[in-house]
Amino acid sequence: MTTTCKAPSATGVVPLRFEPYRDCSESELRARILAAKRDLGDSLLILGHHYQQDEVIQYADLRGDSYKLSQLASKSQACRAIVFCGVHFMAETADILSRGEVAVYLPDLTAGCSMADMADLESVEAAWEDLAEWIDPAEVMPVTYINSAADLKAFCGRHGGIVCTSSNARAVLDWSFARRRRVLFFPDQHLGRNTARTLGIPLDQMRVWNPREPLGGNTPEQITASRVLLWKGHCSVHQMFKPEHVTRFRQRFPGGKVLVHPECMMQVVDAADLVGSTEFIITTIEQAPAGSTWGVGTELHLVNRLAHDHPDQHIHFLSPMVCMCATMYRIDLPHLAWCLDNLAQDTPVNRIQVPAETANWARIALQRMLEVK
Repeated sequence: MTTTCKAPSATGVVPLRFEPYRDCSESELRARILAAKRDLGDSLLILGHHYQQDEVIQYADLRGDSYKLSQLASKSQACRAIVFCGVHFMAETADILSRGEVAVYLPDLTAGCSMADMADLESVEAAWEDLAEWIDPAEVMPVTYINSAADLKAFCGRHGGIVCTSSNARAVLDWSFARRRRVLFFPDQHLGRNTARTLGIPLDQMRVWNPREPLGGNTPEQITASRVLLWKGHCSVHQMFKPEHVTRFRQRFPGGKVLVHPECMMQVVDAADLVGSTEFIITTIEQAPAGSTWGVGTELHLVNRLAHDHPDQHIHFLSPMVCMCATMYRIDLPHLAWCLDNLAQDTPVNRIQVPAETANWARIALQRMLEVK
């Protein structure tokens, strides 16, 4: 039995409460979303990350990975409000890169990123101070993955460092080593390790930094001999893929290809046929011939969408277990409808606004990344 949505009328002063939206039927939520989009017109831009669930991403004006979406949004001249159907760090990046008159909103503030949470400013600053006791900080390049909080991007900006994505991580490491002897890479150790190996850096010159242990769990000798210091962090989704999943796929589908994200562990990357970013995975499938067979190691919603959009291919989720971005999943139809209704009634909620100084230094680190070829 469907329920009737009893969202109150806006007063123009008090934001609409979220709770009534939980009682809305799916059809009522859809009607509210479409009505708000019509009312807001070109002043609204809804961004949908590739990992977003289908019922939400269908309303996105633009789809992509986190940085691509922020770049595209920054170029929109008519937009005055961005609703980011993603997670917190993505909305922060959109706020940093958008024009000053554009406001960014996240439908559910609890939509975070477990990987980004594994590195916080206090821990990184403490690591920087510990390293300074044994090596010259001037020879260490801080590099943060875009999947990180704005204040960590700002840390990199202040210390001459840079941001990377999974698409340009190798170019960013090349840029870094051309300027300094060492790299401190956070928060994802797997992307850092997999990328550094493509540059020929041996594993014995890479050290994992565990922020919960003295000197990151390393000896002074190991630190001084290192080229890459890898923060002990990972993606909870891509961590789930194992080498035995690749083996099982090859046994089931001889001749099939394995395509994985570089956030997967080294052993999975080594066993795969192709490794690349979310955009690379999508492009590879789009350009693949009909009848080809793929085992794809990335977020479940994206893999299912690829299989639906390319029925002429045989696309399989690489893991036998469910691997979806649980925090991204918090953005649902009730939250999206609530957020849009409040925007349409001029009682906006859940604005993401990065402090000016943090935004300035973070923007510098992002601009350095943009300049890397």
